[in-house]
Amino acid sequence: MESGWSCVYANDIDPKKQQLYEAMFGVDDNFHLGDVWDTDSAVQRIEDRPFLATASFPCTDLSLAGHWKGFAGEHSSTLFGFTRILEQLEHRKPAVVMLENVTGFLTSQEGKDFESAVKCMANLGYWVDAFILDAKFFLPQSRPRVFVIGVHEDFHPTFGVRKTDADWFSGDWSRTVSRSDRSIRPERLVKLMESIQLSTGWVAFNVPTPNVRKKQLEEVIDLDDDQKWWDEPAVVKHHEMMSDRHRKIVDEILQHRGKFVGTIFRRKRLGKTRAEVRFDGVAGCLRTPKGGSARQIVIAIDQGRLRMRWMSPREYARLQGAGDFPLVQNEIQNLFGYGDAVCVPVISWIDKHVLTPLHKSITEECSISQ
Repeated sequence: MESGWSCVYANDIDPKKQQLYEAMFGVDDNFHLGDVWDTDSAVQRIEDRPFLATASFPCTDLSLAGHWKGFAGEHSSTLFGFTRILEQLEHRKPAVVMLENVTGFLTSQEGKDFESAVKCMANLGYWVDAFILDAKFFLPQSRPRVFVIGVHEDFHPTFGVRKTDADWFSGDWSRTVSRSDRSIRPERLVKLMESIQLSTGWVAFNVPTPNVRKKQLEEVIDLDDDQKWWDEPAVVKHHEMMSDRHRKIVDEILQHRGKFVGTIFRRKRLGKTRAEVRFDGVAGCLRTPKGGSARQIVIAIDQGRLRMRWMSPREYARLQGAGDFPLVQNEIQNLFGYGDAVCVPVISWIDKHVLTPLHKSITEECSISQ
């Protein structure tokens, strides 16, 4: 990253994800292809004491796709393979840990899964904060994600406000949390943080609401004739699949020879497949291409001409802030990789406002490699 971070260990169980990693970063010994539950292999590969460990564990069981099984499911529970690695690192536990997942993480099993995760981190010695950031602040994609950040109790950075027994009197932690925009710390998250007792405690970082110039959807969508635009029967079919309200809006744009770029998801509504259009200039959340409703459709109108096609892998990459990343030859492999990915500008924002300030504060306290 531009701020100076270097990767000393990366892991995924999918060899296709490894190919995407190597297309960008080249072949190196840092990538470990294997099951995260093979903790001994992971621990042997991690030298010294890394400053930061991150995990974007599978979201499947935290959503409808996994029937809301939560940590009882086989996918999302891999978080605990990651935390077992941290446990086995013993005195070499990273100074900072960051978890990322969908907002269903907060509601899964009525909040019990979130509670289990943060208590597990606390039991490993981490003071914990949590907040939400949405990719739509930076790019035209609706992608809210929960981030949980832990700071190990071995370190006492001046950056961040810890919730202590005296907070009921001083209110420093409570004020820091309450000052956050509701999009960053919504009420349901604040209530969870206030109700969950941790063996270490809660800490709050000042995460400002992004106020940056974001790209417009038409800036990341290719509109030239060289794209794989559908033939007329396919366009007519999806036009007829729209709800009356959506079709009326599309027809009015066509009638007035206006210009519009948007996206469509196919969804089941009352037993019928609907082509649901987004008119707000923001793409829906990118997903892996499983099922008919998973992959997004581009809809473009210009001078009375209606066109549609599948969104391309390059457009997926742009919507994740990785438009210059190389693609592999397999289209579906690219869609899976970028559909699963974290949004680069979101991570850069967290780095600027939390991770790098933490690193600076901690390295002032002791010597630790970044």
